[in-house]
Amino acid sequence: MNEQQTNLQEMLAANIATVRAAIAEAAQKAGRDVDEITLVAVSKTKPVEMVKIAYNLGVTDFGENRVQDALPKIADFHPAGLHWHMIGHVQSNKVNKIVGQFDSVQSVDSLHLAQLLQRHAEELGIRLSVLLQVNVSGEKSKEGIALADVVAVARQIVALPQLDVQGLMTIAPLAEDAEEVRPVFRGLRELRDTLRDELPQCGWHQLSMGMTDDFAVAIEEGATIVRIGRAIFGERGHKGDRQ
Repeated sequence: MNEQQTNLQEMLAANIATVRAAIAEAAQKAGRDVDEITLVAVSKTKPVEMVKIAYNLGVTDFGENRVQDALPKIADFHPAGLHWHMIGHVQSNKVNKIVGQFDSVQSVDSLHLAQLLQRHAEELGIRLSVLLQVNVSGEKSKEGIALADVVAVARQIVALPQLDVQGLMTIAPLAEDAEEVRPVFRGLRELRDTLRDELPQCGWHQLSMGMTDDFAVAIEEGATIVRIGRAIFGERGHKGDRQ
């Protein structure tokens, strides 16, 4: 291992330890078991070498936004126990490339997308884990099912036999103070509770919410999955990129 690799490993080890400590602190504050919370390291734009180092440091879940960037990484590195999550918007013409490659799709934002995933999963004879992405904040720039439509859309999606609907995902608005987006996280949790009553055939166990700037608040509001990129891998240099 050369000096550059050593420095990279030391940086990632320190960052991962800091993030895990912050997750544990937030869980303790909320009276929750830290083992309920999955850390998804958002590796988009980062080389697979960094994924390999993070995996060797104990991270088992990685999130990618872009299919074309993710597929070479998945092909190169998919050891036992590693899970690849699609967390970005999925275009219809990319669905055939996702099913069978990713372990879960967290960004199912329409019935149409769910039906396409169902079709390809059926062709491959697999059951695909998915989360329904909800636009809790109502921002026009955000992908996701509108709050008012979620129950009706969810009722149709959970009937698709090849999709294992495990819960919900949302992206909170950009805010200077994480407390400002607490109502968004609380809203997703309350929606989850409603869905448990309306559609009890699904457990609705997973709430994927919270990124680098607001994951502690998300955990306090019930997040079971946090998607963290910058705090682990460092800045990407993309304006507006805040995972």
